[in-house]
Amino acid sequence: MQTTEQTLPITKNIALVAHDGKKAALKKWCLAHESILQTHKLYATGTTGHVIEKETGLSVEKLLSGPMGGDQQIGAKIAEHQIHMLIFFWDPLASQPHDPDVKALLRLAAVWNIPVACNEVTADLLISSPCMAQEITRSLPDYQGYLATRLD
Repeated sequence: MQTTEQTLPITKNIALVAHDGKKAALKKWCLAHESILQTHKLYATGTTGHVIEKETGLSVEKLLSGPMGGDQQIGAKIAEHQIHMLIFFWDPLASQPHDPDVKALLRLAAVWNIPVACNEVTADLLISSPCMAQEITRSLPDYQGYLATRLD
């Protein structure tokens, strides 16, 4: 498939997701980076969003809880180019009943070429990048071009 380019804005749309065993770690991470996060638009799965909003005061657009479809909602926003970065503190030591949704979410992030952090250190590296405060260009699949060749 051919690719196209898209410029991501200075103000990024950041999705925040955490499994139950990692919600406290994500809350702590958000508190540590509150001054940066407040300059961006935040989305989160339901319970995670409530925890972050209550404990940090950050404004968060809350979707459904992950197991109730929130992971899929974030995946849809990624596919629609509405999410520019995914911070997903997943718990690799606990089984998740919605594991197929989690894998689909991570797959979409890879397909649409958005940065993903699955732990605190990687999230620290992403959030402290100079790219957070500037427009950046990313390559992504040219789905419209693909469709055009299939409809001829």
